[in-house]
Amino acid sequence: AGGWHSASVSEAGDLYMWGWNESGQLALPSKALVEERAQDDVCTGNAKLVPRQEQSAAKDTPFISIQAFPALLDLPQDLEVSGVSCGSRHTAVVTRGGELYTWGWGKYGQLGHGDIASSDQARRVEHLVAEGLRAEEVVCGPWTTYVRVLE
Repeated sequence: AGGWHSASVSEAGDLYMWGWNESGQLALPSKALVEERAQDDVCTGNAKLVPRQEQSAAKDTPFISIQAFPALLDLPQDLEVSGVSCGSRHTAVVTRGGELYTWGWGKYGQLGHGDIASSDQARRVEHLVAEGLRAEEVVCGPWTTYVRVLE
């Protein structure tokens, strides 16, 4: 269990998550992340005009701040999970195929994607793939991610 969210893996490799989703750590749509991205775009001068149709679609998105019961997550390509760990506001999983996926709050680079972006969608850590490393186990600290790999 993490700071305010929890996860469980079934024998079949399905991932269930519940709890707080303020930073997208449940891999479910997070209103705070949409607002954070919009604020970052304004601060960096990357703000762009969004067609009115897209603006209303964003308003209609069902954001989830708290998931009160275990929810089965749809991971990319029907991945089978072998291990999961929760940080304070991020989550990491190891798949049976030896890949590492992370999501949630990324301000300190704890997601391992080479940036400090947060995400409410599971993303594969490409650096491990590029280095030919197989993820075996993952443990998250409050703002860190530790992974044991095989070459």
